[in-house]
Amino acid sequence: MKAARSSIVQIRYRLSIRREELRTRLDRVRADQRREMESLSTDSAERAIQRENDDVIDSIGGAAAAELAAIDAAFARMDAGRYGLCENCQHAIEAKRLAALPYATRCFRCTSESDARSSEI
Repeated sequence: MKAARSSIVQIRYRLSIRREELRTRLDRVRADQRREMESLSTDSAERAIQRENDDVIDSIGGAAAAELAAIDAAFARMDAGRYGLCENCQHAIEAKRLAALPYATRCFRCTSESDARSSEI
């Protein structure tokens, strides 16, 4: 069974807000990557610290971009009428799971089975 229409409207709203937060974060990350606020230091020790910070900023940007892509995919599933269906077994994704992770693509069972297979390798 697909997610109820009213809950989809609520989830769409939550995802829209989160998408804007992520876009703002990505804008700040890109500005930091371009060094718009602080240029690279001429002091080698300070420059090394800045480079380490760059790695953290890149990681934050990557995580934000990945979450943004997951949100966009959730909107596409909503538009196609497939939101709330597990991509693996086609059963409904649990409401609690969607409440916690509104862009989830798998039900708890399929996620657990996938995690178990991954840990066996």
